[in-house]
Amino acid sequence: MKFLGLHEIRSEYLKFFESKGHLILPSFSLVPKDDDSLLLIGAGMAPMKKYFTGEATPPSKRVTTCQKCIRTGDIDNVGITDRHATFFEMLGNFSFGDYFKHEIIPWAWEFLTVNLEIPAEDLWVTVYYEDDEAYNIWKDVIGVPEEKIIRLGKEDNFWELEVGPSGPCSEIYVDRGLEHGSEDERPGGEGDRFIEVWNLVFTQFDKDKEGTYHPLSHPNIDTGMGLERIATVLQETDNIFEIDAIKDIIKKISDICGIEYGKNEDFDVSFRVITDHIRSMTFMISDSIVPSNEGRGYVLRRFIRRAARHGRKLGIKRAFLSEVADLVIDSWGSEYTELIENREFIKDTIRREEEKFLETIEQGLVRLNEKIEELRNKKAKILSGEEAFKLYDTFGFPIDLTQEILHEKEFKVDIDGFNHEMNLQKERARNARDDSNVGWSSQKDESIFEGLESEFVGYEENEASAKIIKIIKDGEEVESAGKGEKIILVLDKTSFYAESGGQIGDTGIITGPGFEIRVVDTQKTKSGLHIHICEVVDGDVKKEEVDAKIDVKRRNNIRRNHSVTHLLHKSLKEVLGSHVNQAGSLVMDKRMRFDFTHFKQVSPEELKEVEKIVNEKIFEALPVNTTITSLDKAKEMGAIGLFESKYSDEVRVVTMGDFSSELCGGTHVSNTSEISMFKILSEGGISSGIRRIEAITGPEVYNYLNNLDKVQDNIADNLKANREDILAKVKNTIKELKEANKEITRLEHSMAKDQVSEIMEDVKEKNGVKYIVKKFEGVDVNTLRDLADEVRDKVGSVVVLFATVNEDKLNFVCAVSKDLVEKNIFAGKLIKEIAKVAGGGGGGRNDMATAGGKDLSKVNDALNKLEELL
Repeated sequence: MKFLGLHEIRSEYLKFFESKGHLILPSFSLVPKDDDSLLLIGAGMAPMKKYFTGEATPPSKRVTTCQKCIRTGDIDNVGITDRHATFFEMLGNFSFGDYFKHEIIPWAWEFLTVNLEIPAEDLWVTVYYEDDEAYNIWKDVIGVPEEKIIRLGKEDNFWELEVGPSGPCSEIYVDRGLEHGSEDERPGGEGDRFIEVWNLVFTQFDKDKEGTYHPLSHPNIDTGMGLERIATVLQETDNIFEIDAIKDIIKKISDICGIEYGKNEDFDVSFRVITDHIRSMTFMISDSIVPSNEGRGYVLRRFIRRAARHGRKLGIKRAFLSEVADLVIDSWGSEYTELIENREFIKDTIRREEEKFLETIEQGLVRLNEKIEELRNKKAKILSGEEAFKLYDTFGFPIDLTQEILHEKEFKVDIDGFNHEMNLQKERARNARDDSNVGWSSQKDESIFEGLESEFVGYEENEASAKIIKIIKDGEEVESAGKGEKIILVLDKTSFYAESGGQIGDTGIITGPGFEIRVVDTQKTKSGLHIHICEVVDGDVKKEEVDAKIDVKRRNNIRRNHSVTHLLHKSLKEVLGSHVNQAGSLVMDKRMRFDFTHFKQVSPEELKEVEKIVNEKIFEALPVNTTITSLDKAKEMGAIGLFESKYSDEVRVVTMGDFSSELCGGTHVSNTSEISMFKILSEGGISSGIRRIEAITGPEVYNYLNNLDKVQDNIADNLKANREDILAKVKNTIKELKEANKEITRLEHSMAKDQVSEIMEDVKEKNGVKYIVKKFEGVDVNTLRDLADEVRDKVGSVVVLFATVNEDKLNFVCAVSKDLVEKNIFAGKLIKEIAKVAGGGGGGRNDMATAGGKDLSKVNDALNKLEELL
């Protein structure tokens, strides 16, 4: 048997099948593409499902891959055993209607026995009990003895979906010898003697809804070999944690914590958890998954927090996971070059999430341990759902982590109670988001619009000839409305855009025979009906033919701000990385804001680069085109879909030259030059992992620059300088101020030192302890500290307490001589109690401490406190 390293086996496999006419494809992302049925890719064939179903055409009829995979079903067992893992790599070769059993079975045998040099006598196979074709190939063509070919049933050796491609499979096992099991043990059993290394799936049927299997005219091949598993065979290890590349991770963790693996089972569990999870988190982040509280982001957050907790169990008190990720990146980066490219983003994301968790985990663990102790005292076994929710809500403990810690100590959690508390919180959040102000958003009020339809022509037209088909006042339908009344109108046709997708609704004027209406907002019902929020300006409104005209100037500003969000989105991806995704937006006429996923503050340099790219695309005058197409076609075009579940089968794709392509239902400019100019006003964090940019375009940038001019003129007037000399004048003024302040401090210090002799005359004594108390005006704390030092040194054995009131700020300084510190008279403890009298607080060393106070009227009471304390 040939000894090969993990990375060598991967290369050997891919090259072997390349020599058999296969196209080597790089691993697909862990994020499934166009497949809502999967959270993460967990099998080699999963990304190629559409090739097997015929929905898509493969790039070659013969393909081979090494696919990165994550499965979380056994996460609770990871670490506890040395066989479970969440991350693994699956070697696979695939035939899409090309070769079949007579080719793949000999190739598999050749690779195992020739390339990997596994002795033929150590190999056993299983086949589906009705698959005589595979059985005979193994027996007659390959020469496997009949006693080493095991027929098994559908549960073990048949692959199928509810409908679609299906077929029998054949599994190849390595016999590890009698030292790992008994004489009568066979493949497919529960023992450790036989290890399955390769599964060959023969998809030769098309299963219909009735469960009937129809033979395929061009059957397919789908095989899977676990890379880590075959490495354990070739390296003759007992488990995946002992193979070369993974053992290196354990060594790195050992170097950090100073504990040797294999000496203590409790510690070994933590080693294995970290070793497994570090690969999962590294690859997930590289594929643009970021920590969050749902979906893939939650899985990632759970990996990081679980690994961080086990780091603490190994005595590691700091954030360390990013260091271990570095090793993973270096080791696996030769095959997965995206790891190298995304190194800093991967490490930064891990570090920030780990640090955030470490800030609260100590308090959370204290709280949980207190609750466990309470349960023990009550002889109870179940933590309440309410308490588990508090740990989640306040300390960031995922419920899984709480369950895991409780399980380790033989307790459980009321998961139904936890879910109840979670649902209550979601309900509160929904209620807080209810910003309805027109009385039509509730289910009750929706019924008033039932059966109505309105055609939207606002993409092409700024005004429309229409008819009023419904008038609503105070939640009730009316036949007419008079001057000054607030109403809701429904038209059979409208050019007014209704608020949606972050873009605010249009305003404008509706005129009819003898009346005029001001539209103050346009909204949309749940069924998609446009409704106009109005105020009657003049006349009596009835169900008449009308002219409905939007405020064109306002709409044009909105269009500028909406189109620039697309340019901004793409620019952020180019500057910060592909992980950036839109997390929300607000498009108004005066400004826009854009929320996006990113795990740290955007630097000033990065922000300037983003702003520069957006303006370059504006100046390039890119054509803006809109295409109506199917959702599938839009995805093929590479359009970015932000919230895919909300889209219908037919979508609008907005492209801006070759730079940007997004699914969008909003209104846009026809050319990026119409945006005129773009200026970022601010960037900041609004929640964990979410940043917000606020910006302006067009006329608002012009107004912004004019205001800057006015500010500069005002500064120049006050400095009595020309605008060109402002910066030099400011620098010179600051320099003069610093020098003046230094001189003031020097004089204050000198004046204070002149008082040393006078101060020393005020020495008092209490219980054999000398002390000095004095109040100053206008002396800074640093000067006071130096003065206290000098007085203490000259007096010898003494407690010095000074107070200073400086610009309405009260500060205390306390100094204690060394001999009194040895008698347990501590400056820090004294000043803490003294400051309390004035409503403040502070502390410091045993020999010197400072504090602040809030109530200036209590300064004398505070100073008198020292005598009481002594």
